[in-house]
Amino acid sequence: MQELDGKVFVVTGAATGIGFALAKQLGAHGTRLVLAGRRRDRLEEAEEKLRISGVDARSFACDVTDRGQVDALADFSWKAFGHVDAIVNNAGIGPVLSTVIEARREDVQHILDVNLFGAWNGTAVFGQRFIAQRRPAAIYNVGSENCFFNAVPGGAGYVASKHALLAMTIALREEVPEHIEVALICPGLVQSELGEITREGMDTDQFAASAIAQIRAGEFFVVTHAYNIVRIQARNAEVDAAYARYAPRYPGDDAFDVRTLGDKLNWWAGAS
Repeated sequence: MQELDGKVFVVTGAATGIGFALAKQLGAHGTRLVLAGRRRDRLEEAEEKLRISGVDARSFACDVTDRGQVDALADFSWKAFGHVDAIVNNAGIGPVLSTVIEARREDVQHILDVNLFGAWNGTAVFGQRFIAQRRPAAIYNVGSENCFFNAVPGGAGYVASKHALLAMTIALREEVPEHIEVALICPGLVQSELGEITREGMDTDQFAASAIAQIRAGEFFVVTHAYNIVRIQARNAEVDAAYARYAPRYPGDDAFDVRTLGDKLNWWAGAS
């Protein structure tokens, strides 16, 4: 979304951290904002800070894991501004450290409910309205370096939630009409309130400025932390080596490719 001036953005998890930093950057580009989050007092503080700097911002308390509350957020946003141009599904929680074998199901489920299904609720609710609105719009999901590799040993539930968000966002990009832009924002360690280690992260405003520049450039993968590519290449090299050793390419090897078969047999015809 190259032009931000005058656009209406909804940002979840906007009271602090990455969400608030993105809101500040968007506001500096003339964007009108709806800030969403669970903590009404922190939201009102964030709203007041933005208003003092001249940004047209409103706030709405919302738990993204509750589809009804996300519907209410959408109702509030359209009533406030008449339309919405983009949603930033940023709300998220950090890991509960545990081995995979010893992890409690309820801990993993809670992480998935917020990090994956919270973003899915925002995507579905606002996406449906963007389709009906029939004007350029955008859905930005905030993932993590953990979309690509395991950056948090002992945090498999968190890593799984971010891998799943990557998969959902890639699927979304293929499914939406052309007038809806999709991107996945993939921060590395950034200063926030998610945990003690985040105190050592990249400056939040520095991260947000880079992310907004990439959003304006229309990038799908919005990235910042340079050393991540080392981890990504190591993972890709291991996959490449496995295929080279046990499943090397050969003429006609697309015979069992699911997407090739699906196209030939028109399996995808029922998908809307």
